[in-house]
Amino acid sequence: MGLSKIFDEALVYAADLHRDQIRKGSGIPYIAHLMSVSSRVLSAGGSEVQAIGGLLHDAAEDQGGEATLEIITKRFGPDVARIVADCTDSWTEPKPEWRTRKEAYLSKLPTKPTTSLLVSLADKVDNAEAILTDYRQIGDDVWQRFTGGREGTIWYYRTLSAIFDRALPCPLARDLSRLVSSFPNDKEKRPELI
Repeated sequence: MGLSKIFDEALVYAADLHRDQIRKGSGIPYIAHLMSVSSRVLSAGGSEVQAIGGLLHDAAEDQGGEATLEIITKRFGPDVARIVADCTDSWTEPKPEWRTRKEAYLSKLPTKPTTSLLVSLADKVDNAEAILTDYRQIGDDVWQRFTGGREGTIWYYRTLSAIFDRALPCPLARDLSRLVSSFPNDKEKRPELI
């Protein structure tokens, strides 16, 4: 199955929308993350709608909230918009306190449709892989990039992994589990640099 021109339009829209964003602490254009999420979705057997959701999963949260979601609904349809909404953990600016926001997201995650869960899982796998790669390169300094710090970030990803193991058992969930199990425990200070 090939991808339609709607996918191309979504890629351009995502690139324009996130043009000035970079990944935390890396200098890497944010679109690299969005393309990776979309690729992971497709590689896991996801549909074009889910792949577009992967490209746009952070659009509402990072670039305009409900107004952006309305544009997505008009341009890419309600199924894509639902995925984007399901991947969004905050609709307000300023965002609510980090731990409260993450706990609310985690509590609702198991009830999300499978179409949205796959996109969220692909996002979390990509994020966990980036965190682990950076941790192996720069050690504990990586945790300064995250509002939750070391303890909160590790708690969040371990909880996500447990939820995905139950809600969407699949190879991608196993990838997340493997990545998260490689995060440092409380006794570890810094891995060998690779």
